[in-house]
Amino acid sequence: MESAPNKESTSRATPRGPANQPVISCRGVVKKFDGRTVLDGIDLDVMPGETMVIMGGSGSGKSTLLRLLIGAIKPDAGQIMLFGQDTATLKESELNEVRKKFGILFQSGALFNSMTLEENVALLLHEHTPLPSELIDIEVTIKLELVGLRQHANKYPAQISGGMKKRAGLARALALDPRLLFYDEPSAGLDPVTSAQIDQLIVDLSKKLGVTSVVVTHEMDSAFTIADRMAMLDKGRMLTVESRQWFDNVRKAPHDESIAWPEDHRLIRQFLRGDAEGPITERRSLTEFHEELLGPSDTERPATIPSVQPTRGR
Repeated sequence: MESAPNKESTSRATPRGPANQPVISCRGVVKKFDGRTVLDGIDLDVMPGETMVIMGGSGSGKSTLLRLLIGAIKPDAGQIMLFGQDTATLKESELNEVRKKFGILFQSGALFNSMTLEENVALLLHEHTPLPSELIDIEVTIKLELVGLRQHANKYPAQISGGMKKRAGLARALALDPRLLFYDEPSAGLDPVTSAQIDQLIVDLSKKLGVTSVVVTHEMDSAFTIADRMAMLDKGRMLTVESRQWFDNVRKAPHDESIAWPEDHRLIRQFLRGDAEGPITERRSLTEFHEELLGPSDTERPATIPSVQPTRGR
């Protein structure tokens, strides 16, 4: 019987902080909405300096996991450690101090339309640091230069493209020199060339700044470009967390070889390749037939879960 590809380890980042202590550590994380389990026993470690890509289809729990990691909601069970602190036990004031250590790039960029790009970036510095205006101006210029927008500092969000909005949002996420960056679908709504530029920017920032990155995406080209390790969610379960090379081996494996794999590995292969046939579509067809006959049960009705971002990129 053939088995899935062997585990391999790859990393290109320069760690900031103790290399053996996870920046993020999740153990047995459970989250429910209206009695429906959205995440079921999630375990995940994100190490200093690495780029972790979290993947999964629609409804797999990616956005919910991201909201838990940033402290927007709390788990119903399990533990989430961020920088060595259990976020579920922190007071709001304590959690706000932890939040200063990370930045978030939302799908749409989430810029304030009434402010210029430099004003958007400067906002966090004015609110959370004692720096004088002269030093804040210097910091803003540095951050905009990092994302290639220094010459567009005086423009408003309505005057720039979608890709430039993403880069401006990233400059703002970098304002407080975070140790950790969260990216929510950074390539969403972008053309292939602009998407590739955003991917390269993520890689470059990881190299230059040594930040730890967590990227939620279902764009496979982006995932394989930026990831050190990848995590695959399916219907609230963590199927596996492996190196980029392991996932690449699964993606490229011949069909005849994959037939003998466990169902979870075949499911991963189908998702990575975007194949029309496989465990995902077989399961979907069975579910649709069951619901056509009997109707959805109360536990199967999708819960209304607010998005982590104010607006969506597409």
